[in-house]
Amino acid sequence: MNTRRARMIADRHLRDSARALVEADIEHLKADFTHKSLAERAMDRVMDGATDLYEEAVDMAEDNKGALAALVAAVVVWFARNPILELLGFAPEERDDEDSDEEQEHRTAEIR
Repeated sequence: MNTRRARMIADRHLRDSARALVEADIEHLKADFTHKSLAERAMDRVMDGATDLYEEAVDMAEDNKGALAALVAAVVVWFARNPILELLGFAPEERDDEDSDEEQEHRTAEIR
């Protein structure tokens, strides 16, 4: 057998092997797609990202306990601001959401 023929046979085997690998990959992908829907796949990626984000947040919180305590205190004070202001005597004025009859008549007259 001459060298060209041997080379052609070797190349053909290499081509067939590569084709078999590609076809096996395609079958693997088809099986994988039939196993999980696109929505399940997206949900898995979101869950993985959320888990990574949570782990990073826990690490940051462990490193910055003082800043985290200040942030929690600020949130608590924000939600408790009205009772605190009332205790200090700075209660906001109560607004009557219902307009008086005169104000309603005035607005109606402006519209006409």
